[in-house]
Amino acid sequence: MSTAPDLHALLDDGFAPASCDVLVIGCGNILRADDAVGPILIRHLWERGVPGATRMVDGGTAGMDVAFQMRGARRVVIVDASSTGSEPGTIFRVPGEELGELTPIDGLHTHAFRWDHALSFSRWLLGPECPNDITVFLIEAGDLTPGAQLSPPVQEAMERVAVMVRDEFFPDVEIDDAATVEVTQGGYLRIPLALAEQYFPGDACGLALEQGATGDELLLVPLQSTANGGQLLKRRNAAGDRVLLVRETLSDDLPVGQHRTRWDESRGALVVDLEPKELVSDGRQR
Repeated sequence: MSTAPDLHALLDDGFAPASCDVLVIGCGNILRADDAVGPILIRHLWERGVPGATRMVDGGTAGMDVAFQMRGARRVVIVDASSTGSEPGTIFRVPGEELGELTPIDGLHTHAFRWDHALSFSRWLLGPECPNDITVFLIEAGDLTPGAQLSPPVQEAMERVAVMVRDEFFPDVEIDDAATVEVTQGGYLRIPLALAEQYFPGDACGLALEQGATGDELLLVPLQSTANGGQLLKRRNAAGDRVLLVRETLSDDLPVGQHRTRWDESRGALVVDLEPKELVSDGRQR
């Protein structure tokens, strides 16, 4: 008498699952204020730049889909909002070794699935293919008003968790604070390929000119696309460098030349220091 195959074997279609070193899943309802913290964190990390072996997933409220997404991942990070009665913005980290005893899923309706149900379901569904290295970050919600933005304490907590995830799970992503960009005579900003790939994977950004401590600063805010505004970073040459029209944002006295950049986490932008202007060979300012 033949034995029924394990459930994970039924998922085998002859192709290996798409593998990744790190899978980051943001869970929550994007339409309910602080409950959106997971999906918003995914966008925040994506705009900041992630390694090629990392997969980012907006898990939304479909907990069962989370289980299927974990197939082929070596390490998993899940971010969701919590409601424990703690101070809004409180961060809870649940390490993998504490996830041994999870909520039973017997009789559970699909619409009631949470991340903990998804983990229980994944162990049943994926068997030996279920990742063992799983970390969960929970951020205490304060405001669940439909249509509202993240509350200030949850926004701050989200940014702190983003830094924690980057530092621990993306250690090989180098942030080059000494990288430079060039303002051309034609009013374009030339961005080297490596810098564009690191900060602007969507080839789009918003522009803002602000007064900094040492002079004017040009803020480049990464966007996923130009659908909601912003400008397209156009490919300039075969090397893949990008150009961006900044003439209309800057003053008539264009700061032509090379300028240092730095990433500002609090503003979510790559900051171009426009002062002092680069000196040409005869000592005049460009």
